[in-house]
Amino acid sequence: MGFNDREIVALLGAHALGRCHTDRSGYWGPWTFAENTFSNEYFRLLIEERWSPKMTHNGKPWDGPDQFEDSTGKLMMLPSDMVLVQDPSFKKVVELYAKNEEAFFKDFASAFSKLLELGVSFPATKAWYQLW
Repeated sequence: MGFNDREIVALLGAHALGRCHTDRSGYWGPWTFAENTFSNEYFRLLIEERWSPKMTHNGKPWDGPDQFEDSTGKLMMLPSDMVLVQDPSFKKVVELYAKNEEAFFKDFASAFSKLLELGVSFPATKAWYQLW
């Protein structure tokens, strides 16, 4: 798709919003405590929390797909999220965004715009004053 490492990490920052539902994806839980707020909390949590494989859910053994949870069991991360702190080049960007929300917002806007425009051809047009 033509995204560089920084753009990939920025786009995954969309996990700051929403949650997973077992009846739709098999995964369970939110990525952040403020699942309706777009912020850099996702990146801060990736670095600051201790993540371990999810073993139980509501007192029963977890039988869903592999995922990770924080020490409270209230937050989750997918295996694809954990790669961001395991891969050295991705981790540098995660650390930047965890410290600098404005850099994340700027990079996300650019990468998301690029994502929306994939496959769209923009024909060359004349300036408006040359149309008559």
